[in-house]
Amino acid sequence: MRHFDADAAHRLLDYRGLVEGLRDMYKRGVDVTERKVLHQKLPDGSQNDWLILPAWQFGRHQGIKLVSVFPGNDKKGLASILGLYVLFDGETGAPILTIDGAALTLRKTVCNSALAVDFCARKDASKLLVMGAGNLAPHVVAAHASVRPITEARIWNRTPEKAVALAARLSRPGLAVSAAPDLETAVRWADIVTGVTMTKQPLLKGAWLRPGQHLDLIGAFRPDMREADDEAVTRSRLFIDARFSVLDECGDISQPLDAGLIREADIADLFQLSRGERPGRQRDDEITLFKSGGGGHEDLATAQYLLSKV
Repeated sequence: MRHFDADAAHRLLDYRGLVEGLRDMYKRGVDVTERKVLHQKLPDGSQNDWLILPAWQFGRHQGIKLVSVFPGNDKKGLASILGLYVLFDGETGAPILTIDGAALTLRKTVCNSALAVDFCARKDASKLLVMGAGNLAPHVVAAHASVRPITEARIWNRTPEKAVALAARLSRPGLAVSAAPDLETAVRWADIVTGVTMTKQPLLKGAWLRPGQHLDLIGAFRPDMREADDEAVTRSRLFIDARFSVLDECGDISQPLDAGLIREADIADLFQLSRGERPGRQRDDEITLFKSGGGGHEDLATAQYLLSKV
């Protein structure tokens, strides 16, 4: 059994290749997938989450990710997402490899959204806004630039200094990256808006949107969290990665569903898009919104892609 540490995982999980690996998984499907989230309430009102995410393609592979989401780790100089992935042979049940869970999560999360960008964003989308300057943000820029001609990116963060520092680190020839001091102005400017925050109160307002934009909501993964308000949701054509990981779990979709503002029948998922059962973007002037719920099926596809590289 081989172990791939964070450096090896980042080296092998190239963005464009992993986008295609995920697309292949959505075409194939998975036979069994589960999601269990345990919570630890903290005295300051925040909470730590421990996610247990198995998935199984019968006869091929099964795998499980154990991942901790501890927001307070920032103050300790640690990443907020830490964990481990184990991949098993689907014919014998024997463990094959282990992968650093944080590196796998970073890569699969942004490439999953980049797959949605490939289906839903305009082909000429070149201006990217990232809401949030945490560990996912630089990977968002790289992943989206692998599927669209991104030439400008802006970073907005509640702590402006973090956005300034990240922008300086990411800017390079052919990709101008800057900090966005005002969120509304930046949203109105962007072709693609990605959220990688853990906010409970919506940051993105539907009143700011213009025709042709794509909204990519990665953060706010619990029912009590939201990155976009009701108007943003109701103005958009809606896409998700998987019904079993979003409809009851992610507030950006579950809350408008519960309120009767949207219908499940109007939401397309990446399984349907990858199999050609539902269309992605149909017009340049429509607003599209993708909500990522994550899940063990995506982790399994990522481990399978890494295995194919060694």
